[in-house]
Amino acid sequence: MLSTRLRGNRLAISQACPRFESSATKRRRSYGQKVLLQVLKTKKQKTTLTSAGESPFPDFSHPTPAEAREVFDLLSKAHGAHDPVRKVPEMARSSEEIRSEAPNVIEALVSTILSQSTSGANSSRAKKSLDDTFGRNDFAAIESASYESLVDAIRSGGLANKKAKVIQGILRSIKARHGDYSLQHLAAVEEGKWLTNDEIMEELVSYDGVGPKTASCVLLFCLGRDSFAVDTHVFRLSQVLGWIPARADRILAQAHLDTRIPDELKYGLHILLIRHGRICKGCKKIGSGERCILKTYLKDGNKGSGRPCVHDVAIVKDRDSVLQSEKT
Repeated sequence: MLSTRLRGNRLAISQACPRFESSATKRRRSYGQKVLLQVLKTKKQKTTLTSAGESPFPDFSHPTPAEAREVFDLLSKAHGAHDPVRKVPEMARSSEEIRSEAPNVIEALVSTILSQSTSGANSSRAKKSLDDTFGRNDFAAIESASYESLVDAIRSGGLANKKAKVIQGILRSIKARHGDYSLQHLAAVEEGKWLTNDEIMEELVSYDGVGPKTASCVLLFCLGRDSFAVDTHVFRLSQVLGWIPARADRILAQAHLDTRIPDELKYGLHILLIRHGRICKGCKKIGSGERCILKTYLKDGNKGSGRPCVHDVAIVKDRDSVLQSEKT
């Protein structure tokens, strides 16, 4: 139904240039927005759209695989290439060996929550303090601790009051649902136990405080799955590149980009867009005088030319300091 409402070249053009809309088109667009709000009214419905494997904007054809590759190559030259730190284990290996190597899924989920709206250094300090206070992965101790003591333990990560409430709520829900503090079934690769990305996403976002971006990060960084998480940097740069419609919010942008970006580029492009967003001064401030290689790429019409853009001097200069901050 949603895709039907959004179809039509005339509607797409009027949405791109709203001041030229006819009254009838405005009424259709208003109705289409109401349909969107109705579809996305609840968290479960919104996540269903996010993990459905179909774009909420089926008539929006960007990025193409070639465009995604060009931007990946461009950013790789400026910031260095990045391969996934962990890929999904092969089925042929023994289940005992795989289980011994699988990261703790709850730990990854908690770490991702701690990383929200703060720097890598601050979230790392909060995680270390959490481990020092309660013991690493002693989720029973964390869940049963007083709210105030958990807030104190993770205070260095910012938004401690909110994050403490979310973490304890998630742990209680996991224990109530599974009888134990474990989500390792999400990492299972044995035949008959393997879960799809959509199935994993569905369980993760069913816990209060876990949105599609957080769930996607667990899929990507903990479980070694191909998933494209959209944070503030990725969202902003996707807007600059024209990869998402103007009406897209971050959740809809993630649903769209996850279907458009080739699987083999999802990890590296996610990392590179975040790194570029942190470093590049030219794409942060209008009129700053700094140059942004992505804006140069768009301005020069380099798409498909195979001609690399000149590296932004500020990016190369600041790269080492950013790499160091990401390690801490």
